[in-house]
Amino acid sequence: MPRTTDGDGTPVPQRLLAAATRLFAEQGYDRTSVQEIVEAAGVTKGALYHYFGSKDDLLHEVYARVLRIQQERLDAFADSGAPVEERVRGAAADVVVTTIDNLDDASIFFRSMHHLGPEKLKQVRSERRRYHERFRALIEEGQKKGVFSTATPADLVVDYHFGSVHHLSTWYSPDGPLTPQEVADHLADLLLRALRP
Repeated sequence: MPRTTDGDGTPVPQRLLAAATRLFAEQGYDRTSVQEIVEAAGVTKGALYHYFGSKDDLLHEVYARVLRIQQERLDAFADSGAPVEERVRGAAADVVVTTIDNLDDASIFFRSMHHLGPEKLKQVRSERRRYHERFRALIEEGQKKGVFSTATPADLVVDYHFGSVHHLSTWYSPDGPLTPQEVADHLADLLLRALRP
């Protein structure tokens, strides 16, 4: 059984994910070998295969961990008792901040998702669909209550916002003029302006 932590207590799966994320971001998924990942993580191939099974399991987990965080946070916004406009704005801004906070993960995934096997790809699409459906349900709730315009179908509103989110990795720089929260506020405000009756 492989050790679960290293000398400083970092769990082996986290070390493998950190190494894989860095290497995938620097070199690309297809140009990164399993050997490079285990060397960077300071573990054996046996440890990698114990926790992940394959390189595409690592790629899946790089994205899935971000999506899990975002889903939990969206669920918290959606389930709060706040007015629907506040919930939508909070969720719309949050997905921007959490994407920027995990920009390498997001860019790796969108660049490399075609490398996933059919089952993993199906699973990721299902997880993303669940997220988008929950977000869309908030928009629809606001439309039914008359808080948001019904001129644009909720599906298009969701696609519009998430198109902006998925595009962040192509232009956002931590050294640029805007903080993650400022970008999030601008994009959330754009979304709400588009939704107002």
